[in-house]
Amino acid sequence: MTTPAQDLTFALTRLYDLPARTASALDTAGVAAIIEQCAQFCDAVLAPNRMPADREGARLENGRVRCPEGHVRAYQAWVEGGWQSLTAPEAYGGQGLPFALWAAVVELVTAADMAFGLCPLLTAGAIEAIERHATPAQQAEWLPPMTTGEWTGTMCLTEPQAGSDLSTVRTRAEPLEGGRYALHGQKIYISFGDHDLTDNTLHLVLARLPGAPEGSRGISLFAARRVRADGTANALRCGGLERKMGIHASPTCTMLFEGAEAELVGEPHRGLPAMFAMMNNARLCVGIQGVSQGALALRLAEAYAAGRDQGGRPIARHPDVARMLAEMRAITLAMRLLAIEACMADPGRLALLTPIVKAWSTDRGCEVASLGVQVHGGMGFCEDAGAAQVLRDVRITPFYEGTNGIQALDLVGRKLRGDGGAAMRTLLAEVATHPALAAAAAELLAATELMLTADPDAVAAGATAYLDACGWVLGGWMLARAAALEPAYAPLARFYIGRLLPRATASLAQLAQAASLLALLAA
Repeated sequence: MTTPAQDLTFALTRLYDLPARTASALDTAGVAAIIEQCAQFCDAVLAPNRMPADREGARLENGRVRCPEGHVRAYQAWVEGGWQSLTAPEAYGGQGLPFALWAAVVELVTAADMAFGLCPLLTAGAIEAIERHATPAQQAEWLPPMTTGEWTGTMCLTEPQAGSDLSTVRTRAEPLEGGRYALHGQKIYISFGDHDLTDNTLHLVLARLPGAPEGSRGISLFAARRVRADGTANALRCGGLERKMGIHASPTCTMLFEGAEAELVGEPHRGLPAMFAMMNNARLCVGIQGVSQGALALRLAEAYAAGRDQGGRPIARHPDVARMLAEMRAITLAMRLLAIEACMADPGRLALLTPIVKAWSTDRGCEVASLGVQVHGGMGFCEDAGAAQVLRDVRITPFYEGTNGIQALDLVGRKLRGDGGAAMRTLLAEVATHPALAAAAAELLAATELMLTADPDAVAAGATAYLDACGWVLGGWMLARAAALEPAYAPLARFYIGRLLPRATASLAQLAQAASLLALLAA
């Protein structure tokens, strides 16, 4: 049985040969060493905090958010280890390593402690947005402390009336002297909007300039520091913490901007395209969170099933428990390899795969976590086993950074129709070269042509089922490729293709039933 670190090393060195595809001095041994070092860091520093930090939770005291004590120590170890700098630009103190390697680190870190992992994940996304859209002067000021982890970053989009529909954002930016702005407004659901892990945080905030056009075309992006350059506190604060189902140790803040000093990032009224650099990064990483929680659920379930005797043998030897464990293993490996495929892809394929990785992997992460509780039986329903926390934590992933329904609409709208289906046809042609997947690829290709020609309401009604089928087929493709390179993966690939791939056919059958759903809307 391989470990997640071994699977990731296999994917990055044998399935894709990352060293040959990067301009850095990274070699195969270097990839393996970084992944192994990260796994050791996670086991020694992060994983011991997962359950205690969940019980302690983040709290608001005297106007400041306090994180669990274990997270404060763990974050300092994270900074001292240089992990935040992994993919940051070398010009600002980063290591400049490929994003695919960061994806491997994200999986390992969030499997160890998902609540903790949100903080560095968001900072990495903010670094990318600043690198792409900020001025050289802004980059020189902000990127060095963010690269080291001395500062953290947030993404402030959502407002009480503006969730998925950002066109209704009301936060306003009033011009000040010296090219700066004063932000006035409220943002909700801001992960690590306030905390005591670092002395400063850079908030990336969507807001409207005076006279801005209505709708999404009138939104600009601003950066506001918690502590201003002169050392004084900025006019922003946490107005409250959400009481949540899971990720209790991650503070989810209501942020109040009460004239906070800020700088414009990028062009006026072009805030959404700039913020999408961070959002697309985050969506892919949220998909990887789905992988990570599947991996954690699997590890806990395997250990419990091996040690729990019933009927004179470990329950892992009972056929139905063996089925659940096999499903968990196969789905988790398929998710893991598909995420790496996206990270290694060219921009066109990356755009196509991002909504699939985000939605399919988070739905499957919930499924695998639920199976993990089931393997534990009554013990899984009790918090001390740890399986229940995995299910509570992973449940946020199908809806933050864009609900999975929105991901499905993005896939069939922007991504599929944007190029007339060309990228998907190319992808499915590659899938079809594997004999065991040829029929499934042909079925999905026929569904693709249907989605390209159907009326908009029918497309929307079938979008989630279509994305789900894409995930099952592409997951099988990944396992078939792995098995062709490494025979140890062959039994799991055969199990997936025989037992799980038929779920794609079941999903696609729903496309012919769009009328039955639309009739309910008309009733």
